[in-house]
Amino acid sequence: QVQVTESGGGLVQAGGSLRLTCTASGLDFDHYAVAWFRQAPGKEREGVSCSGRSGRSTYYADSVTGRSTISRDNAKTTIYLQMNNLKPEDTAMYYCAAEFRGGTWRDTSAYDVWGQGNQVTVSP
Repeated sequence: QVQVTESGGGLVQAGGSLRLTCTASGLDFDHYAVAWFRQAPGKEREGVSCSGRSGRSTYYADSVTGRSTISRDNAKTTIYLQMNNLKPEDTAMYYCAAEFRGGTWRDTSAYDVWGQGNQVTVSP
C-alpha cells in the first residue's frame, strides 16, 4: 500500500521551531520529488517547499524562505521540514505530497500520494 505519514506538528509560540517528518512506504521514494503543502482554514492549499529526488534541488515559497529547510533521507524514505522563527500566519494543516508527476511543484494536482495532514499552530 502506497502511503505517506506526517508527524512532528503541534502548538508552538511565535519565534519557536518545529520539525515536520514525512515517512513514505510502498513507493519508489528516491524516484520522485516530494513536497510539503499547507492549508489554513478558509484558504486554498499552498506549496511550502519541495525537494528533488536526490535532495540537491530544493524549492521554497516566498513566505518561508530563510526560515525553513527541507531535507530528505532516501535510505529511510523520509523527508523533513525544519521550520524556524515561526509566525502565527504559519498556522495550518501541513501535508506531505509524493509521487510528483511533473510540472510546477506548487501544483497540488501534480502529486498522486497525499498524507492525512499534521496540524501546526503558532500562538502569538
